[in-house]
Amino acid sequence: MANTHYERLSFLDSTFLAMEDRNAHFHVAGVMKFAPGGLRTADGAVDIDRVKAHIESKLHRIPRYRQVLDWIPLEEHPVWVDDAFFDIDYHVRRATLTDERDDVELQRLTGTIFSQKLDRFRPLWEVWIVDGFEDDTLAMITKVHHCMIDGMAGVDLMKELLAPFPITDVGPIEPYEPRPSPSKTELLADEAVRRAAMPLQALRSFRHLSDSITGLAGEVDTRLRAMGKALGAGWLKNASQTPLNERIGPNREFKWMNVDLDEAKSVKNALGGTINDVVLTTVAGAVRKYLLSHDVAVDHLDFRVMAPVSVRSDSDQSLGNQVAMWLLDLPIELDTPRQRYRQIAEETAELKETNQALGASLLVQATSWTPSTILTSAMRLAGTNVRPFNMTVTNVPGPQIPIYFLDAMLEVQYPMVPLWTNHGVGIALFSYKGAISWGVVADSDSVTDLDRFVGYIDEAFRELVQAAKPKPARAKKTGKATGAKPKPAQKKRSSAKPEAAAKKPTAKKKPAAKKTPAAQKTADAKKPAAKKPPAKKTPATKKPAAKKTQAAKKTVAAEEKKPATRKSSAAQKQPATRKPGTKPTPPARS
Repeated sequence: MANTHYERLSFLDSTFLAMEDRNAHFHVAGVMKFAPGGLRTADGAVDIDRVKAHIESKLHRIPRYRQVLDWIPLEEHPVWVDDAFFDIDYHVRRATLTDERDDVELQRLTGTIFSQKLDRFRPLWEVWIVDGFEDDTLAMITKVHHCMIDGMAGVDLMKELLAPFPITDVGPIEPYEPRPSPSKTELLADEAVRRAAMPLQALRSFRHLSDSITGLAGEVDTRLRAMGKALGAGWLKNASQTPLNERIGPNREFKWMNVDLDEAKSVKNALGGTINDVVLTTVAGAVRKYLLSHDVAVDHLDFRVMAPVSVRSDSDQSLGNQVAMWLLDLPIELDTPRQRYRQIAEETAELKETNQALGASLLVQATSWTPSTILTSAMRLAGTNVRPFNMTVTNVPGPQIPIYFLDAMLEVQYPMVPLWTNHGVGIALFSYKGAISWGVVADSDSVTDLDRFVGYIDEAFRELVQAAKPKPARAKKTGKATGAKPKPAQKKRSSAKPEAAAKKPTAKKKPAAKKTPAAQKTADAKKPAAKKPPAKKTPATKKPAAKKTQAAKKTVAAEEKKPATRKSSAAQKQPATRKPGTKPTPPARS
């Protein structure tokens, strides 16, 4: 076997293969949109040959993309071997939009591509170049099986194909010489040797640990506690049944939306926590709205999400999956965004403190000796009967600077997660250049109103941002508000008093004592001076009535142009009579 080569899939990688069936497709995917002008020939056509050459020039750095699956006899554990018949033209394809020529048609095409399983007899990836947009942009649809990469490995792969500056020249294509694959007999014999050596490897590991016994008890205790927390998180019991968890079919629908990264940061800065807490709270709000719209009572539902957490070290650049899985209860029974955020932030903080990700990773390692035949049967049986969570939500951070595929600048990327059995919706996010892009995939047979769900995501995010804003301070009462009415002492006069003086425009601005003689002539002549309301508001009310009568007589005399004559005392005492509500006769100008 010196001249042959193969690589065993890890337990987690082989698990993603075992869980796949005709309806549950375990490929991760995404849609990238590029700015107009790039990847074109001189006549404006898409330079598909240049795209293929650029991808092929990078494959020697990512050899998994030129490998296919093989299987160890009896155990049926999968292994990677080099593909002797690799053909770049099969993997890089082209599609052209012809109808709406916009995102609506692109989403429909993406759903169709995502609905198709990858061919297990070829390297498990595809790239589609899409043109025909009305605005001359280009799109790239990628599809890679989950057994090849996890989210962070996908970002590392982007580092090979994308660059922080535009590139015009395609690098040289390294010659490809596939290494010989072992025969079935060789695979079986090598597996027997590997299993026979496993106890010795375990013994060596124990001796290595005994050499550094200091702190071993504490480390063992930490790991056991982490595994206990992981088991107690809900992996051994079913989550609630909801309209988002019906039996799924093979058809997929894909929608997307964007939110501002700074707005998400403003929430975590105001309320504490992380961007991931913002994402999970938004999902909780959207799920609550969706279930209520379907007349589902949410008060006692146990709705859980699975959030993959990378356990990959910074120095590890390999492909494959190095993730653990958090299980979180979404508090969809709580009414307000702040309440939901507070509970989710506390829950994620506890998951970090109790090392649930470590516990889940250790559980995966503990079951890595399980034969693949048993694993496959168990996963397929569990897929139809076990539902430890209701939805997958994954958030992958990306670069915040512009990046390019050759000379085409990436504008946005929408990721997609695979749907587990009986999971109608999955959510993936990718942050890039100041925005968070949401990719939402659904089984189109069981979830027929994906647009509504995506709309609820946007509503829930806006409500959370608004709830995190500080409330404006209340203004202090000064007593000098604009349009304030007169003081109560001037306002609390009997309503039975005549209204003539109050209705005059000048009555509110000038005291009654300062009114012109012409304005007071008729009123003074018709009623006793002592009962006139305006007179009571001024010092004039304290003058003797005789003087006010003399002033009234002078006013009348001036109007009639006659010498002033003293009226009789009977005339002075006789009260003036006027119908209630009538206005005094305007005085004549002299």
